Amino acid sequence: MNHKYPFLIAFVVFLVFIAGYIGINDNRITGASVVETVKERTVNIDKLEIYHFHGTHQCYSCITVGQYAEETVNAYFADEMKSGRIVFGHINGELPENRDLVAKYGVTSASLWLGTYAKDGRFSAEQNINVWYKIDNKEAYMIYLKGVIEQKLAGN
Repeated sequence: MNHKYPFLIAFVVFLVFIAGYIGINDNRITGASVVETVKERTVNIDKLEIYHFHGTHQCYSCITVGQYAEETVNAYFADEMKSGRIVFGHINGELPENRDLVAKYGVTSASLWLGTYAKDGRFSAEQNINVWYKIDNKEAYMIYLKGVIEQKLAGN
């Protein structure tokens, strides 16, 4: 009889026990806790800024990220744009007149940023790097960004 198997079986039982213990005691695992965590993160959004930051000289990818973002906003969020709830802009980060906005968002290179203003006055800025991986498929890009914007507007 090989003596490795009893040790292996004991080790697997130990791992299952530890995994079960963590699952029972980890608040993120239980269904009720997931709902509570989402509710805690949900914020009433007053305004959403979507900025395509770029340099004076842009490559194909930089131009495409900005064009697709603008097309997405215009196609799916025209009413929000008209009301001022969403603001979209192409911002040349190299120009002195944009220095304050670049500093506010923490921009260091060509990028797409979403800034949310909560009704309680809080501001949060988030760079979305995933759009860069979707520029080879305009439809996928637009569907993805539409979903991100909808989540931001919902306060998530």
